[in-house]
Amino acid sequence: MSRTLSFQKFYEKLGFSFYAGQIEKNYLIMKNDNVLIGLFQGMFDNNILTFNPGWDENAYKVDPFDDISFIQKELKASGIQLENEVDESTTGPASFALFDPDGNTILIDQHE
Repeated sequence: MSRTLSFQKFYEKLGFSFYAGQIEKNYLIMKNDNVLIGLFQGMFDNNILTFNPGWDENAYKVDPFDDISFIQKELKASGIQLENEVDESTTGPASFALFDPDGNTILIDQHE
């Protein structure tokens, strides 16, 4: 892979290596042991944390897992304000976002 994202070399120095992604589309998923990070250059305006219900740290399906509509209901019941919502009468795939107290975006992104 000749092209790199600006952050790729930094995270390689921290022990992360390429796991998945498409450099030509400006995103990489990097892995260090059981920790995954996503590097998305130019795709989002600010920092973003992503969580993927239904996947483990190797992007393998887990079963059972809490569906995104259940997670959304639990967060709303806890008083968390969401930036956007999923249709709670359906099940994934779907995604919604919220902000942490520092303004970082948190994306809950269910693929299955």
